[in-house]
Amino acid sequence: MFLEVSCKENLVKKEGAVEKVIEVKNLYKLYRVGESVVRALNGVDFTVYAGEFCAIVGTSGSGKSTLLNMLAGLEKPTKGEIIISGQHMETLNEDGLVKFRRENVGFIFQSFHLIGTLNAVENVALPLSFRGEARTSRMKKADKMLDLVNLKKHKKHLPNQMSGGQQQRVGVARALVVNPKIIFADEPTGNLDSHTSEEVMRLMQEVVRQQKKTLVMVTHDDHLAAYADRVFHIIDGEIVKIEDNRKKREEKEHETI
Repeated sequence: MFLEVSCKENLVKKEGAVEKVIEVKNLYKLYRVGESVVRALNGVDFTVYAGEFCAIVGTSGSGKSTLLNMLAGLEKPTKGEIIISGQHMETLNEDGLVKFRRENVGFIFQSFHLIGTLNAVENVALPLSFRGEARTSRMKKADKMLDLVNLKKHKKHLPNQMSGGQQQRVGVARALVVNPKIIFADEPTGNLDSHTSEEVMRLMQEVVRQQKKTLVMVTHDDHLAAYADRVFHIIDGEIVKIEDNRKKREEKEHETI
């Protein structure tokens, strides 16, 4: 695709050699519903590069959530390849997928998924306990991540003592604490009002740039997708358009000079 190639060229000019973090090749997912076959994904191809914030945008039933599940190794494709950091996800068994996610991936959820009986810093530290990291070390890292998302004063607060926006900031910190190569975000502002949604999107945009993380977000909202570097529009299981928002921002900057 021309847009993808031109985007890659821009990245190379800015950053030198660019690492392909995610490669999706000829991806299909078929479901049988009674006598008929539903094509949830229908020959999807795209590449995500290191340090990019990419949004997958589509309406309900477009295939965007299925695609995110495939990328995260939560569902197997019917056909095609998903290569993440050189690893073919479709060839891994369940134990291999769990290990890969634990070592390489951070998740941000729509409904926060915080443990109600744990305070903010304990919730952020939780993924590190699954790795067997010592309590002192994991609490120190969790403290640092909460500082990063501007929740220094809320470290000891339980989820029900925080607003929705604050809870999602905890969710962002929890995704970052494992130092992942990739962060997957599933409708991260779906339970937030419009003002708080904008704040969380700005935070995610800032985190990607500062921490040099690769972020893939699924959303139905074109306005929120505008915060991403690139936007993949999905309709009926097919990527129909790829927008490069960085080009648009650069053009606007030139217009104002």
